[in-house]
Amino acid sequence: MKKFQPQSGFVVQAFRFALDPNASQERALRSHCGAARAAYNWAVGWVTASWWQRKAEETYGVAEAEQTQWRPWSLPSLRKAFNAAKHTDPRFAGWWEENSKEAYSTGLANASAAFDNYAKSKNGKRKGARMGPPRFKSKRKARMSCRFTTGTIRVDADGRHVTLPRLGTLRTHEPTDKLLTRVQAGTARILSATVRHERGRWFASFQVEVKRDHERVTRPDTAVGIDLGVKTLAVMADSTGEIRTVPNPCHYDQALKQMRRASRTVSRRQGPDRRTGRKPSKRWEKANAARNKVHHRAANLRADALHKLTTAVTAEYGTVVVEDLNVAGMLKNRRLARRIADAGFGEIRRQLDYKTRQRHATRMIVADRWYPSSKTCSGCGAVKAKLPLHIRTYECDACGLVIDRDDNAALNLAALAAACTTGTGVAGDQDTPVVSKPRGADRKTRATRTRRKTSAGRAGGATLPHHRQTETRDRPQAKALTLW
Repeated sequence: MKKFQPQSGFVVQAFRFALDPNASQERALRSHCGAARAAYNWAVGWVTASWWQRKAEETYGVAEAEQTQWRPWSLPSLRKAFNAAKHTDPRFAGWWEENSKEAYSTGLANASAAFDNYAKSKNGKRKGARMGPPRFKSKRKARMSCRFTTGTIRVDADGRHVTLPRLGTLRTHEPTDKLLTRVQAGTARILSATVRHERGRWFASFQVEVKRDHERVTRPDTAVGIDLGVKTLAVMADSTGEIRTVPNPCHYDQALKQMRRASRTVSRRQGPDRRTGRKPSKRWEKANAARNKVHHRAANLRADALHKLTTAVTAEYGTVVVEDLNVAGMLKNRRLARRIADAGFGEIRRQLDYKTRQRHATRMIVADRWYPSSKTCSGCGAVKAKLPLHIRTYECDACGLVIDRDDNAALNLAALAAACTTGTGVAGDQDTPVVSKPRGADRKTRATRTRRKTSAGRAGGATLPHHRQTETRDRPQAKALTLW
């Protein structure tokens, strides 16, 4: 085996393999994941205990200088405190030596990261929704996971086994040749390994620093616009005018009949009851496992289809243009939520993002959320003020173009790549005239709302009370696109 020589062109990549552990190995895996969860809960309780103590001392009138000191949550501090407490704490006494130290380090590192995220969010240094303080992980709901960063971590030479600290040699469900050949050639170095129980199976993920040369795409000078939908998963139109349609496989809908039948079987069994402490029967556990198997199969089929789609797109085109969809808001529509979740819009964009950057070094353009790709005519550039969702054919009032709604949106997205590069292009021109601006239009049309009047006001000039009038204001102009 050649010695690993770090050099330029190396990236950090994950290789995941399904495991086939025996009964004793599965007990060891569950023990390590349980130890990580117990260490996490201990760290959360140890840090927050000082918070509650200081809050109690404030009610007693204790001066701030004399109050209990804040307990630090950095990883070295948590490790030092945990090593001192694990010998006497009844929660760990008698069994903590059964697992690797990496299991406890995993829980402490997760707790430290959780407190850091909470502090940054509270101070306004972290984007996104406001985060609350870390909470205890439930044994019933927490995902079983454990990370190994030191010790014996390798892929065995036979290509069907992996070796992890304290867990020993585990058989893999699939060959490990993709990683093994790189390690033997000296073009990859294993940094860490994570075992996780997901979708009814155990997986081992290796974080590897690997040499990856950018692959040349088939059509580097061609841009493609991708319009995602429910009826058809994607409509792709390139800069040459060619349009392709990818049908929606609807994996969840195809498995819905089996899921309903399995759910009825589960409902007839004696399940768990947390209020009375009743444990589930063996028949309920067997039926629940059968139902979960149907869910897992649908999820696996969906992941496989999305990977094949994004891999084919990024390997062919030099520029990929997608929309910045508000997926969270779309899921609030109870009529479309199931189909939108089954399509996986967010996962498609995530895969296109990292595959264009890391594998092919191509460009990905994300159109602004308010860019009217469906309302803009791909022929003349005129913009409609209103285009309801049930209208599936676009008819331009200016040039008379009649085209499918999704095809029109994909052509506009493809033209947006040229607008980003040269500043021209019909669809990317932000100064194109708007056909009409009726009341209630979107941000692109910059509609102006007027004051509402009663019937008496129309006759005699009287208007509604001031607090019921709608003031006249223009909505801000949206950005055209965002480069990634």
